[in-house]
Amino acid sequence: MEAQKVFGRGDRIFSPKWLKVSFSAVSVFDGEAACFPCMTADLKAVTFTVWMKSLIMQGNGLTVFNENGQVAYRIDNYDEKRSREVFLMDLRGKLLFTVRRKSIWFLCDWEGFKEEDVNTEERKPFFRAKKILRVFSNKLSCDVKLCGDESQASLCYRFEGFWGKIAFRILDSRGGLVAEAKRKQSSLGVQLGEDVMSLVLLQTNLDHSLIMALVTMYLLIQRRI
Repeated sequence: MEAQKVFGRGDRIFSPKWLKVSFSAVSVFDGEAACFPCMTADLKAVTFTVWMKSLIMQGNGLTVFNENGQVAYRIDNYDEKRSREVFLMDLRGKLLFTVRRKSIWFLCDWEGFKEEDVNTEERKPFFRAKKILRVFSNKLSCDVKLCGDESQASLCYRFEGFWGKIAFRILDSRGGLVAEAKRKQSSLGVQLGEDVMSLVLLQTNLDHSLIMALVTMYLLIQRRI
């Protein structure tokens, strides 16, 4: 690890050595390798590397790198893991989404606010997410609804994964594969830790910042960040 200055401030950050190598991805669902032909057929697929750590020393959070190894998105939480509220930013620190946990009794939902409106008091969530309760199952699913016109919220995305596993996939309302997260593996066959994963966006015309906000929400549910 090498400490550097970044973001135009005096924060000390760590640059992980694995950024300097090329990767392939490994995914496991139900103990079997997941195989989706469209992942190789779609030449426009976009791949991000998600590191479930903050680059800032003594901070918690998330760092997302693009295919060129550049920081694309980040979350820097100076408090602790599993916060009730986190802030998704770009490299320069521009606030993109606020992801907030909303608890009612023993139930826990998540809301995401897009940081465009200056009036933050009366703004409505851009999306809402709810876990699907399953008894005696290690499967983890949650439905995401975008809050569109008035109260007309329609199901847009579903996350499918397993408790304690970083591999998951995102489906659209028609069951089509939108994105898939897999544990990273180097080109030399060395498997990286469970805090580093490859996120492949398969569909075009996706709002990357929205997908990253949803991924952030999912990782918070999994207590990874």
